[in-house]
Amino acid sequence: MSDNTSFDSVRIGIVSISDRASSGVYEDKGLPALQDWLTRVLKNPIHFEPRLIPDEQALISQTLIELVDAGCSLVLTTGGTGPAQRDVTPEATLAVAHKEMPGFGEQMRQISLAFVPTAILSRQVAVVRDRSLIINLPGQPKAIAETLEGARNPDGSVRVGGIFAAVPYCIDLIGGPYLETHDEICKAFRPKSAIRPAR
Repeated sequence: MSDNTSFDSVRIGIVSISDRASSGVYEDKGLPALQDWLTRVLKNPIHFEPRLIPDEQALISQTLIELVDAGCSLVLTTGGTGPAQRDVTPEATLAVAHKEMPGFGEQMRQISLAFVPTAILSRQVAVVRDRSLIINLPGQPKAIAETLEGARNPDGSVRVGGIFAAVPYCIDLIGGPYLETHDEICKAFRPKSAIRPAR
C-alpha cells in the first residue's frame, strides 16, 4: 500500500435509502458495502458523509443537495430504484440535476443483465450537480460491487466493464479532485493527455 498523503483527498457522500432500515426494522447493509468498496478501490484519502434515510422524495433531494453543498465530489446512493410505488430515488435525483449522464444507467443495466433478467426493471440514473457526480446504485451489496467493478468470467477476466472506471475522469471534467484507483480492483480510464505523471 502506498502512502496516500500524496494523493488528493476526496469527500464522498454515501446515501442508503430504505424505509425499513432507516426505521431500524433491519440492519442497513448499503452504507458498509459502499464504504468498504470505495476504501479498497481508491488510493486517495476519503472523508465519508454517510446518510441513512427513508424513501421520501423531497428528503432524498434535500440530502443530495446538502452533500453537494458540503463539498462531496461524488455521491453514491443505494436503494429505491425499482418500479415499486415507494421507489423514488431516480425522480429525487433528476430533480436536483444540472446535467444528466445517461451512459451510467445504461451500463449499470447491462452489467446486472449478465446476472439477472430483472435488471431491466432498474431505473438507476446518474447526474451532475455543480462539481459533483451523483450515481444511483442497486440496493444489494453484491450488486453494488458488481455494478462498480464489472461482471467477471470464471477465469477472472472482465465480462462487462464496471461503471467506476469512468468515474475519475468524469470528476476531472467537472472540476473535482484527481482520483486514483488500485488497478487490480478497477482500473480508471483517462485519455493519455489527462493522466498525471506517476509520483
